[in-house]
Amino acid sequence: MPNRLIQPENPNNEFAQLVANVTTDSAHYQQIFSQNLLKWFAQHGRHDLPWQVKDDPYKVWVSEIMLQQTQVKTVLRYFDRFMARFPTVQDLAKAEWDEVAPYWAGLGYYARARNLHKAAQQLISQGSLPRDLDGWMALSGVGRSTAGALMSLGLEQFGVILDGNVKRVLSRFFAISGDLSSSKNEKLLWQLATALVPEADHAEYTQAIMDLGATLCTPKKPLCMYCPMQTDCQAFAQDRVLDFPQKKFKKAVPIKHADVLIIEFKNQWLWYKRPEQGIWGGLHCLPIIEQSREKTNAQEDEFKILIGKYNLQASDTVQIKHQFTHFTWLLNCHRFIVAADQAKQLQQQFSAQFYAIQDLESVAIPTAMQKVVNHFRES
Repeated sequence: MPNRLIQPENPNNEFAQLVANVTTDSAHYQQIFSQNLLKWFAQHGRHDLPWQVKDDPYKVWVSEIMLQQTQVKTVLRYFDRFMARFPTVQDLAKAEWDEVAPYWAGLGYYARARNLHKAAQQLISQGSLPRDLDGWMALSGVGRSTAGALMSLGLEQFGVILDGNVKRVLSRFFAISGDLSSSKNEKLLWQLATALVPEADHAEYTQAIMDLGATLCTPKKPLCMYCPMQTDCQAFAQDRVLDFPQKKFKKAVPIKHADVLIIEFKNQWLWYKRPEQGIWGGLHCLPIIEQSREKTNAQEDEFKILIGKYNLQASDTVQIKHQFTHFTWLLNCHRFIVAADQAKQLQQQFSAQFYAIQDLESVAIPTAMQKVVNHFRES
């Protein structure tokens, strides 16, 4: 059998034909694709991550949820601490959300933590961790790709993943054009990804293709000269690596504004717990007043009304920029040192509580608020 991959004449416009070719002759494609990948992984892959353990699907599950939209280097700062506090699914399930939140604070995408906590509670009623794909997908926050990773890495059974790293590797290797997020192309990608997974060494393959996407086949500065797939990579052959995966036209990210009140009394700051739903749900936050885009000149500024009502005088003001996926938030942070009567009134106004900065480890605060703390701690 020739040691080359058979490509359709124009893979950019023949995605369905490509998938048909690979599916029909999957053994051949697996031989070329997975052999090179596994050989590279054995020598250059990551083998010492704390969640790379056998017979502990709970640990793998926690890591997979943390790794959603978050880089390994960031997760490494949180994983061991989380596992030390919640070493088993039973420990996580029995904990209250307020106990869990501080161990996730800073990782962002807090809905992941809520779903993980909820799923742990679901499992207690079931009695054990799932043993099949459908069982994992029935849990809150577990989609098809995460479930595939858990089957492969957690249970060492056949499983298929299709996260952002895998999509990028496949789209470049086969030079796949078009919007990969469309339902038609998504379906074809799953077929392609499934056909390429070897029956043997599938757990190593799963980790290998994720590692390749995370370390070499990166979004902006791919290290093609070190890539084990370079010989057969269609995007590399066409000198178009950065053209894949092709992206939909994105609207400009809107900019929103808000005023943050740092209300200080006896070296303590006023914090309130945000509603369970919405941004930073269930986390502690400094009082924040969002500026409405619909506000007209005739309307009084809510922030000005508040500081006038309580006769607040800012001792310091700074702007903090925080980027969300769907918008940028410019936070105008105002520091007010208040007297006892003002402190009591403002505490009632915001249904809030005063905390010393050194005591904040006991509560969960979002990254943007940590930026504010860091600025004023260092100033």
